[in-house]
Amino acid sequence: MTSLREPLRQHNFRWLIGGRTFGEFGNAVAPLALAFAVIDLTGSAVDIGIVVGARSVASVVLLLFGGVLADRLPRSVILQGTEIAATLTQAVIAASVLCGFATIPLLVGLSVVNGAVAAISAPASASLTPLTVPATLLAQANALARLLSNSGRIAGAGLGGILVTAVGPGWALGGNALLFLGSALSYRCIRLSRRERIPGSRPLAELAEGWREFRSRTWVWVVVVQFMVVNAVIAGGIAVLGPVVADSTFGRSGWGFALAAQTIGSLAGGILVARWQPRRALFVGVAVILFEAPPLILLGQAPLLPLLLAAMFVSGLAIEQFVVAWDVSLQENVPEDKLARVYSYDMLGSFITLPLGQMAAGPAAQHFGIGTTLLACAALVVAATCLALCSGQVRGLVRKTHAVRP
Repeated sequence: MTSLREPLRQHNFRWLIGGRTFGEFGNAVAPLALAFAVIDLTGSAVDIGIVVGARSVASVVLLLFGGVLADRLPRSVILQGTEIAATLTQAVIAASVLCGFATIPLLVGLSVVNGAVAAISAPASASLTPLTVPATLLAQANALARLLSNSGRIAGAGLGGILVTAVGPGWALGGNALLFLGSALSYRCIRLSRRERIPGSRPLAELAEGWREFRSRTWVWVVVVQFMVVNAVIAGGIAVLGPVVADSTFGRSGWGFALAAQTIGSLAGGILVARWQPRRALFVGVAVILFEAPPLILLGQAPLLPLLLAAMFVSGLAIEQFVVAWDVSLQENVPEDKLARVYSYDMLGSFITLPLGQMAAGPAAQHFGIGTTLLACAALVVAATCLALCSGQVRGLVRKTHAVRP
């Protein structure tokens, strides 16, 4: 069995995961600190949904553009520029909170900028891994990248909760800016051949070509439809209503540790998926998304921190099985010169309903109650996952490394 450390022999891969780890550390602190900054500013779950939803709207609008750029320009250069932009926007958000001039319109505007940056960087980041390691190391490389990124999330979620409680969300957001700067410097050290740049001059034709690749594989669009539902309700239930429930029950630090427990589960899942690669990895990955429902049920019905920590751990374990199986499935089956565009359609479909979930969670909770809203979110996760498992291609897709064995 290939060692999990084997991809680290590749110079470019080391810097790639270094940049991702810094970025994930910052991304773990940012939403937590921003949510509590809004709570301190207005105390409204609706305002939290508006601020985080604005970021998602910008991401959705520009994702396809990001996919075209990533298939036309050096992906490492794109990542450097987007991380520098993230550094600047986070610094301005931190200054507004610390200096007392933060307003909801200002936070919405800066969130839009952050969303645009994320839309441009996401396809480049996801499609860069196959250019930094040999094809035989794809599973280990994806697992290790997720493992180290999740380590950053663990530290970020735990530290973010402590910082928000001890010194306030402004300082946590300030530290965020430095982490994004570290990410940009790491990406600066990646050196790839001209294979990284795929020339083209017709963006609309390239988008059409990417769409044909996307829709030609039933298993791809079925899973994307599943996550149109799953991502929306998780974003509304966890990102918007989670901090509200925590603030009135087990506290802000407890919420930070709950998010950290989820990421520890992802860390354990990364180790598992690097050593256990089932023949039908996509089927397993899609099926375990059912474990995303218990945290929503507990938040709505029994917000007890010990139970929530356990449920979030299992949730993180499940997420990791899916993400690595999904990435490897795409990277093994989609041509490299079209991969970023397929990723952009994947992200567009998966994220297009995020603003709806984020912005609807607050009003739904006010009208139906937080408990009822969270139970409905859990039911939608279960229904979407069961429907995805009805697809024969989802159940039957086989890892190429297994398919070539005698």
